[in-house]
Amino acid sequence: MLKGRHVIEPGNLSVQEIDEICTLAEQIIVDPVSFQDVCRGKILAALFFEPSTRTRLSFEAAMLRLGGTVEGFADASYTSTSKGESLADTIRVVSSYADVIAMRTPKEGAAFLASKYSACPVINAGDGGHFHPTQTLTDLLTIRSLKGSYENQVVGFCGDLKFGRTVHSLTQAMCRYPKNKFVFISPKELKVPDYMIENILKPSGVEYIEAERLEDVIGDLDVLYMTRVQKERFFNEQDYIRLKDSYILDREKMKLAKNDMIVLHPLPRVNEIQPDVDDDPRASYFKQVKYGMYARMALIAKVTGAL
Repeated sequence: MLKGRHVIEPGNLSVQEIDEICTLAEQIIVDPVSFQDVCRGKILAALFFEPSTRTRLSFEAAMLRLGGTVEGFADASYTSTSKGESLADTIRVVSSYADVIAMRTPKEGAAFLASKYSACPVINAGDGGHFHPTQTLTDLLTIRSLKGSYENQVVGFCGDLKFGRTVHSLTQAMCRYPKNKFVFISPKELKVPDYMIENILKPSGVEYIEAERLEDVIGDLDVLYMTRVQKERFFNEQDYIRLKDSYILDREKMKLAKNDMIVLHPLPRVNEIQPDVDDDPRASYFKQVKYGMYARMALIAKVTGAL
């Protein structure tokens, strides 16, 4: 039962609950009209302390398509936090008005803190380099829809694996399904963090390798998950400039891949996927965007108790 539950990291959801959310999302995809009023009278508070296009609009579209309404902000400078109000007080106030909160923040752990003070469910829409559970639901739904299963897949994560919260979240989730294997492709400076290896990968017993060249491993992959090098996570601009073009997926590299491999990306992209890849039938990142709306519709319906 997900009614009233906070969703701060993928581990808050059991395998069965993830399956239920994805199944409901698939039902909504097939027959959206049947779900257009299930959240009528309910309010989503979208609190975005960090810039976002897809995630914010996806949450808002999800609630509106369920028949609910949306309040909130996309720029924290227009809120009382700019006057010094604490996050705890902001959440106490907002949760008095809303039935569910979707919150993005650049600070790791802030969503968990918010859940301690909220009178309604809090959904983490990304907290710094930490977790992004609804992107994980998006990714799982996309993989299941396009590959038939989120089990027995060889998944390659490429780019910024140190700061990439989408990578951390999806890795944690897919470790829970049998026979998945991971390939982590990055420069040494942006490799997957030690805590992910020690706390998630090794305890799960999952097979994984680390590589520095995409060309060497792309032929083995069922799913290629590209990420951008995130300028906003760097303290030193010179490091960002040096690493930002480490991996660029183009048509030539795609020739080395399986015919049924899919390419995912949480977006926005900068230049890590060249436009000449967009017309390749394996390029699935814009389909992934739409699946994200349906995954969030299903989650909102569940945590608000609408379904």
